[in-house]
Amino acid sequence: MTRNIALKLMYVGTAYHGWQVQKNAVTVEETLEKALATVVCHPVKCTGAGRTDAGVHAETYIANFRTTSSIPCDRIPLAVNTRLPDDIVVVKATEVPEDFNAIGSCIKKEYTYRIYNSRLGNAFYVDRAWFYPKLLDETVMQRAADCFVGTHDFSAVRAVGTDVRSPVRTVHYFNISRNGELIECRVCANGFLYNMVRAMVGTCVYAAEGKFAPEEVSAILESKNRTAAGPTVPPGGLYMTKLWYNEDVL
Repeated sequence: MTRNIALKLMYVGTAYHGWQVQKNAVTVEETLEKALATVVCHPVKCTGAGRTDAGVHAETYIANFRTTSSIPCDRIPLAVNTRLPDDIVVVKATEVPEDFNAIGSCIKKEYTYRIYNSRLGNAFYVDRAWFYPKLLDETVMQRAADCFVGTHDFSAVRAVGTDVRSPVRTVHYFNISRNGELIECRVCANGFLYNMVRAMVGTCVYAAEGKFAPEEVSAILESKNRTAAGPTVPPGGLYMTKLWYNEDVL
């Protein structure tokens, strides 16, 4: 009998070329699949909640795989973790219905982008937050962020040349807060285009720099012109932080 198992995991993405298996690069998916295969004694194919880029992290991530093994779910995390590097940790395994799919069953996702905004760098935030030495006004960034909320065509903030059926997405919230020198940009949507969050954050930073008024972001979105928006900020500050499912997998 084949079981469908959902895994809740977390990982630091610095050493990996993103989630998805690639020919000549080490990825999170491939590393996890190899570890799982040694536990269940057959080849494993995982489906992940999203294609995080090279260097991007996940505080919460869901992947599912099918197995003929009868290993109890509560034993899977311990067994897999002994075969994984320290920067990937499985925290829960749940048996889910046959039609559950980590990406298709995901209702919405939240990403958080962290900026270390200080004149001097912080060694503990290397590859964990974007070091930005010029003072940023988070209230201006928030005014720009507000323009992204709602259902829009997000062509202006996605990687050029990526092929998707539709560039329309719904952003539920985009909240920017400061705690000391750390600025957190939390954005939740029903789905994200390639590089969308990093380009949205870059656009808010441009607004804070005075490159354009924050309220102009609405017109930039309407233009669907990638070059009108801000830059794609570095991957090390980006985290997948929250996922929503109807199933109890988190």
